[in-house]
Amino acid sequence: MTHVSIIHNPRCSKSRQTLALLEEQGCEIQVVEYLKFPLKKSEIESLLIKLGLTARELMRTKETEYKEQNLSAPTLSEEQLIQAIVDTPKLLERPIVLANDKAAIGRPPENVLAIL
Repeated sequence: MTHVSIIHNPRCSKSRQTLALLEEQGCEIQVVEYLKFPLKKSEIESLLIKLGLTARELMRTKETEYKEQNLSAPTLSEEQLIQAIVDTPKLLERPIVLANDKAAIGRPPENVLAIL
């Protein structure tokens, strides 16, 4: 049985679909509700490495908070963008599944099958 963690928002349809897909695969799942238990800076940095993304690529750029905080400014450093995710967890793209020391974003949900 594959042990996985899912960084999950139960109000998000893609997150729910990804969780259901993992259940169908028979995975042992640790659910991390990141809005209730925000990720630490070091956890976000680790996700970025595993996903091969920049902080901006891991952000939900259509969120009101993204615009309100002027996070599209090209002068912002990677460090500043990571801190914005720490301070405003809603900005984190989701769901993210971690398995076998790899990570994948469940958009579409089938993306996560590659790391199982």
